[in-house]
Amino acid sequence: MIQIKELANGIRIVHQEVTHTRLVHCGFVLNIGSRDETKEQEGLAHFWEHMAFKGTKRRKTFHIINRLESLGGELNAYTTKEKICFYASVLKEHYPKAADLLFDITFNSTFPLKEIEKERQVILEEMAMYRDSPDDSIQDELDELVFDNHALGRNILGNENTVRNFSQQDFFDFISSRLDTSQIVFSIVGNISFAKALRAIEGPLNQIPSKRTLYTRSPFKHFQPQSKTTNREISQALVGIGRPAYSQFHPNRYKLFLLNNILGGPSMNSRLNLALREKYGYVYSIESTYQPFSDTGFFGIFFGTEEKSLRKSEQIVMRELKKLRNKKLGSMQLHMAKEQAIGQMAMAEEMYAALMLVYGKSLIDHGKIDPLELIFEQIRTTNAEELLEIAGEIFEPEQLSYLTYLPN
Repeated sequence: MIQIKELANGIRIVHQEVTHTRLVHCGFVLNIGSRDETKEQEGLAHFWEHMAFKGTKRRKTFHIINRLESLGGELNAYTTKEKICFYASVLKEHYPKAADLLFDITFNSTFPLKEIEKERQVILEEMAMYRDSPDDSIQDELDELVFDNHALGRNILGNENTVRNFSQQDFFDFISSRLDTSQIVFSIVGNISFAKALRAIEGPLNQIPSKRTLYTRSPFKHFQPQSKTTNREISQALVGIGRPAYSQFHPNRYKLFLLNNILGGPSMNSRLNLALREKYGYVYSIESTYQPFSDTGFFGIFFGTEEKSLRKSEQIVMRELKKLRNKKLGSMQLHMAKEQAIGQMAMAEEMYAALMLVYGKSLIDHGKIDPLELIFEQIRTTNAEELLEIAGEIFEPEQLSYLTYLPN
């Protein structure tokens, strides 16, 4: 059973007890991400994520890193376009220590000057490594192409100029202007009762002053399809194809999830994998992805191939998109696709660390957590005509942006 408690300051706590594990997974989800930065702040949210481990009012770096690691636990964090998450996984008896540490790094970071300088170099190295990995950089560059001149198109890591110039005060100013206590969730999934989970975290969280921000996200409105080809020091040609898609509030978001799964999801029987890898051997891997945001979404296809096979591979991709636009799935095809998607979601629910973060995000974005059966029902009731209509909208070739990396 999922239990939720909202504190007077607006911070919410969500919990699910799982008795057949020895672990507890817990973490803070903040409704702040890279899209909430100004151009001058580009990369600051990600830098904050790094700096959370570099000193608080109570702990230095070593004590933060060693607190859970020495107990066999894991402490981690990540930044996305719309969220920052600080989270941990520990044996159930160590949950109070994990909760205390997560509270400390989330709300009491001091951003020591010496640590800022050290971490600045670490992030610059991370950016250099990223530039040397075209499989990663093509995804972010396609974001830039699709969300042209909008915050959603900016690289989460930032750019060298901004990263080199951030000051200690920049962190405090950013947090002050963006942190809203009604947009913070502490999520717990594991072998601990709700009462025990609250005992360790409710008191400290109640001490956080209630805070609301007037900041609102700038919505993405105007998409203009673009094509771009660049040369890189690579051995294969790389291709990214993408466009805006449905937001996480759109009634068809789960239907698009199903359609994307059919086209190029994680299974080896996806249409793109069967057509390009299994039939012709043109690619080692190919995937399509659908990522919803609060006001829009992203649909993309990514693959790499020998330059001599590039044109033929692109033609096959377009052919598969055309099939889904023009030909309804048969009843057996649709049934199998639904069962596959539902099975994948059910297996994902067994990954409790990921589930804990999903609960936090869902509570922030939707104010509730839909039971998995409700999501399954939306998938089961999807019909072939609806998928045909969605494919006609999302897979229209003239509404796609194209990015190609060619070997020098």
